[in-house]
Amino acid sequence: MEVSNSNTEPESLQASSAEMSTTQSSTAGTSQSSPARGKRLLKRKADSVTNDKSKKKKKKSVKRTIRPNYTIQEGEDMLLIISNINSSDSIWKPKRKRCKKKKVNSKSKSKTSAKKTKNAPVKAKIPKVTEQATDKNVDLESVNADRFDSWGQSLPIEVLVKIFQFAVLQDGAVPFLCRVGRVCHLWNGAASSPILWRSVSVGYCWIEPGKSQLPGTEQKIRNTIDWLAENRLSQLREFSLCHWKKHVDYMIQKVSQSCTNLHSLKLSYCTGMTETAFQNLGAQCRSLENINLQHSEFNVDGLVSFLEAYGNQIKKIYFTHSTKSDKLLSALSKGCCPELMLLEINTKLDGGYCQLPICIQALQIGCPKLQTFRLMNVTPVPKMIRNTPSSTSGFPMLEELCIATSSHSFMTNSDLNNVLHGSPHLRVLDLRGGSRITATGLYALPCERLECLYWGLYFNSNTMVASKKGMHMLAHKWSSTLRELDLANQPFSEEDMEIAMGYLAHGAGVNLFRSLNLSGTKITSSALRLLISQSPALKYLNLSSCRYLPRGLKRVYHGREDIQLLLDKLD
Repeated sequence: MEVSNSNTEPESLQASSAEMSTTQSSTAGTSQSSPARGKRLLKRKADSVTNDKSKKKKKKSVKRTIRPNYTIQEGEDMLLIISNINSSDSIWKPKRKRCKKKKVNSKSKSKTSAKKTKNAPVKAKIPKVTEQATDKNVDLESVNADRFDSWGQSLPIEVLVKIFQFAVLQDGAVPFLCRVGRVCHLWNGAASSPILWRSVSVGYCWIEPGKSQLPGTEQKIRNTIDWLAENRLSQLREFSLCHWKKHVDYMIQKVSQSCTNLHSLKLSYCTGMTETAFQNLGAQCRSLENINLQHSEFNVDGLVSFLEAYGNQIKKIYFTHSTKSDKLLSALSKGCCPELMLLEINTKLDGGYCQLPICIQALQIGCPKLQTFRLMNVTPVPKMIRNTPSSTSGFPMLEELCIATSSHSFMTNSDLNNVLHGSPHLRVLDLRGGSRITATGLYALPCERLECLYWGLYFNSNTMVASKKGMHMLAHKWSSTLRELDLANQPFSEEDMEIAMGYLAHGAGVNLFRSLNLSGTKITSSALRLLISQSPALKYLNLSSCRYLPRGLKRVYHGREDIQLLLDKLD
C-alpha cells in the first residue's frame, strides 16, 4: 500500500495543478461553487476524526471489578465470613475523570463574573422546616445525639450481659466479645464481664499458611496474650487452643499464672508443648481436671511426669495414638490417676488398621472409677504384665464402652468379656467393625440395662463375619431398655429379623425407641411395619440397600413425619 501511494502522488499533484489552471480561466459562477465543495470535505474529515476519537475512548474505558467487602475462611467444620470494612475503612470507588479546565486570566474571570452577577437573579435562602424549628434555641445536633444514644444509656448492663451470654454460647467468646467491646462504653463494660470469659477458644489466625512470621507480628501476639490474661481471663474455666504452631508454651504459661480456677484444657492440632509447660500447669492450676491433647504434638515424657505428680486431680484424658502411647497407658495402669472417669484414645480415620497393646487387668486396677472408655478406630490387643492378677473386679462403674473401627476388628467374645465381666451398669456399647463378636457372646454379658447398641459392619467383605443368627435373643434381653440400634450389613436371616422386631415392638421400652439403622440387612416389610407402628418416638430410620423391601423405600428417613409417610406406603 505504501508503494502504490508513493507512485500515485505525482499524478495527483499534476491533476491538482491542472485544476488550478482551469479554475483561474473559468467563469465567476463556477469559482463561487468551489468553496462550498471544500467546506463539505472539511466536515467529512472532522466527522471521521471525531468518530476515531470516540472509538479510542470506548476501547480505553475498562470496567473495574469492585473488590468484595468480606473474606471467607474455612475452618474445621464451618465457613467463616469476616467483614473487611471497619469504621475507619472506606469502600473503593473508581475515580471520576474530571474535565481539564482551561486556564483563564484574572481579567477574563472578572469580566465573566461581572456578567453573571448582572444577569443572574439573586436567590433567597429558605430555611428547612422541622418539628423543632419553632424553638430557635434548640440545638439540633444535640437532639439527634440524644436520640441515638438514649436507648444504649437506659439499657441495664445486666440485660446486655445476659444477651451476650446467649451469643457466647452459640459463637464463642473470641472474637465476638472483642468486636462487641469496640461499639461504645456501655458495650465495652458489658463485654468485659468475667462471667462471659469462663469458656474461651482461641484459633490461630495471625499468619497465612506457608509464610514466616515477622518479629513485629510475634510481639503483637505476645502483647495480646498478656492483655487477655491480665484483663479478661481471671475466671477462666475452659480454655482451648486450635492450630497453634508457635507460642504454645508462652500461652500455657500465662494462662496457668492468671487462671487458677482452670478446669479444662484442650489443644487441638497444636505443636510444641514442652515439659516445663506441663509442670507450670500442674503447679498453678490445682483445679485442673480435663486434658484433651488429641491431634497435637507434645512431649510425652512431660505429660507422664505431670500425671505422676498431679494425676490425683485428673478425671478426663483425651489423646491420639502414637508410638509412645504405651508410656501413657503404663502410667495410668500404675494408678497415677485413681479418680479417672473418662479415657479416650483415637486416631485418624484414614490411618488404616491400628493396634494398641493394652493390659486390661492392670488398667482395671489402676482406674477403678472409669465410667467411659473409648477406643476410636483403634483395635486393642491383649497384653500381659508381670505380677498382674489374671482375674480382677473389672470396671464396676463403667457406663460406656466404644471399640469402633472403620475396618474389621479382631476382638473376640473372650476379649470383650474380659473388659465387661464386672460392668453391670453399662448403657452404651459401640462395637462397629466387630466382625468376630457373636450374638451369643453379647447375650452372655452381665449388662442388663443396655440402651444403645452399635454393631454395624462398614467394610466391604462379609466373609469374616462370625455371627449370622441369634439377633432375636438380644432383642428379647434388651427390649425394655433399648433406645438406639445399629445393625448395618449384619447377615441375619429374615426370620431372625422378624422375630427380633416383634420383641422390640412389644417390649416395655418401645415408646422411647428413637433410632434404627437396618441398611444392608434382610428386613421385610411386615416386620418393619410392626415396629414403626408401635414406636412413636422413632426419628431416624436407615433402610438403604435393603433388598427385601420394594423399590422407592430404600433410603434414610429423618423425622416423625417422614417415617409416617413410609408407614402409609407400607399399609
